[in-house]
Amino acid sequence: MPDDSAMMLAAGSVADAALTGLLQPRKTLPAKLFYDEEGCRLFGRITELPEYYLTRTELALLADVAPRVAGMVHEPAVLVEYGASDETKAEFLLRTSVFRAYVPIDVAVPQLEQMRARLLKRRPDLLVCTVPADFMDVAALPTEVPSLPRLGFFPGSTIGNLDPLEARRFLQAARGALGDRSWFLVGVDLRKDPAILLPAYDDAQGVTAAFNRNLLVRLNREAGADFDLGAFAHRADWNDDASRIEMHLVSLHDQLVHVAGQAIRFARDETIHTENSYKYAPEQFAALAEQAGWHSAELWTDPARLFSLHLLEPRRGP
Repeated sequence: MPDDSAMMLAAGSVADAALTGLLQPRKTLPAKLFYDEEGCRLFGRITELPEYYLTRTELALLADVAPRVAGMVHEPAVLVEYGASDETKAEFLLRTSVFRAYVPIDVAVPQLEQMRARLLKRRPDLLVCTVPADFMDVAALPTEVPSLPRLGFFPGSTIGNLDPLEARRFLQAARGALGDRSWFLVGVDLRKDPAILLPAYDDAQGVTAAFNRNLLVRLNREAGADFDLGAFAHRADWNDDASRIEMHLVSLHDQLVHVAGQAIRFARDETIHTENSYKYAPEQFAALAEQAGWHSAELWTDPARLFSLHLLEPRRGP
């Protein structure tokens, strides 16, 4: 667990990250701020909603694909999961005999520590090396990670939360961190009818709305903010030109909000853009991976073609 000085630094970082976006002409908040303890709990509920097809579809795919992926990786190996706040999806791979070590990377420190404790109890033979960091900032793995072939793992279509330039930069950094003897299994949500997409981000029970507004709860608690939660509404839009879902918090009236002592004005109907979720055709993502130094070696989709898993390998040659 982090010491008190680390916690104070984290709180300051929350305020800095928030103000960087909120002081722009078009206000934004970084998606990484979603995942405090309550945000993780709410996202867990989202994954169980009937409208949220992504998790159950990916889990069914992983159950089928994981043994085949493990069979392609040179044994023994290391599993490196980017954005790992629990081990549910990694377990499909870890239950094989291939992996000697597991490296989960995530900003949610309490969840990482709880996961480490669970795995050490169940799998004392497995080296668990947690990395409490933004996965975008990991250029190299800790020195205690064994020098074995590595399988990177980035499930959940979290790659879709990055704009294409950020996604390419992330994939390039992962290529460097994982090394030449590596594979990378990436979950990618597919472009489809907005009638299927939009309810997944604006469910009937209002769980996604609570998840979105929890950003403001966190800023009130950790960044000295004074947001009135009842003065902001959740909204999800489909941007067809950009092929992405956009989540917003909409100001219901003109108002003045303070964050870390900084006054911020909101006009009625002005929004805070809180998240993007890009949707890709398989060939679009394969092309993006190629630009980042990877080659899409295998592609799996569910029968309804809602979701995909790409197995990438380092691209050879120019």
